Parts: sequence; C-alpha cells; structure tokens
Amino acid sequence: MHPEYFDSHSLELADPLAYDRLIRQFQTNSERDAEVRRKGCSGVLEADLWRSEAKIEALNKPDHGAEWRYRRDEQGQIVTEEKDDVPISKAEGAQRWKKEMELRFLRGDDEDFDYGEVDGNEAYDDHRTREREEEESWFDEEEPQWAVKGKFADDGKTRDYSLHLVGQTGVQDF
Repeated sequence: MHPEYFDSHSLELADPLAYDRLIRQFQTNSERDAEVRRKGCSGVLEADLWRSEAKIEALNKPDHGAEWRYRRDEQGQIVTEEKDDVPISKAEGAQRWKKEMELRFLRGDDEDFDYGEVDGNEAYDDHRTREREEEESWFDEEEPQWAVKGKFADDGKTRDYSLHLVGQTGVQDF
C-alpha cells in the first residue's frame, strides 16, 4: 500500500478508538502541538468528538468481536477493560495501527475509497499473475504424451518399427 494512505487525517476518524489506543497515547506534547497546527482547532475538535461518540457507543452497545471493550471507572471516565493488550511502545502501536488500517482497506471497509475505479482499471492488474495463471491453465489442459522413436514412411503414416519409450517413465532407476 502507498505510504501516504496512512498519513491521512481522515484515517484517524475511521477507527478513533484504535487510533487513541495505538497512536495517540504515545504522542508527546510537541507531537500533539504539531498535530493541532496541521489539523487546525476544528480538526482536533472533530477528532475528539468522533472519539467521544465512539467510546459512548462502545460502552452502550458492546461489540463482543471488538479488539477492546470499554467501561466506566470510579471517576466516570471511559476506559478500556483489557490492560494487557496495550502496546508497550510507540513503534509497536504504530505497527499495529498500520496493520489494522491495511486489513480494513483490503477487506473493502474504507468508505472513502472508490474500489470500483481500481477494480475496473486494467492498469492496476497484476499482469505477471494473470500470465502465470494462463500458463498453468494451458499446462493443465494439455494431455501427457510419450515421446517415441520410430520410423516414418514417406507417405506420412507412422509405422511401429521397434518402439522404444524415451523420457519420463514414472519409475525411479537406481
């Protein structure tokens, strides 16, 4: 996948809870300040709203297939239940985020991407794979034959004079 895909601000909004868990918690103050300058105040507010709404929805409608579950702590904050599944480093979090977003894209779950445009364009097809599949199909359709030594008459008909099989016999000779 193209590296610019992972730099998109809208990708954070695709799964704000995973972004918060895998990326945002490892950001330094200077990185967050740079993010505010890049997104602008309205972009940061939008991401915060999406994240808050996603947490409330995850709390009200738990998805048992989700990677993380949420609950309210003693102070009323929404926190994740699984503490042992937290990435231990910024690099691990970024790697998991990239993998999650790549799988999301490959499943066809990116609503902002026009998959039809790519699927219908032959320029994006893998021509080597197609050629290999055509070649394999050709070999699969071909009937196995034996190479024989014989003499041919001038009239074009084959006459069997001392047939002798050559080539692969399927028997190992030792």
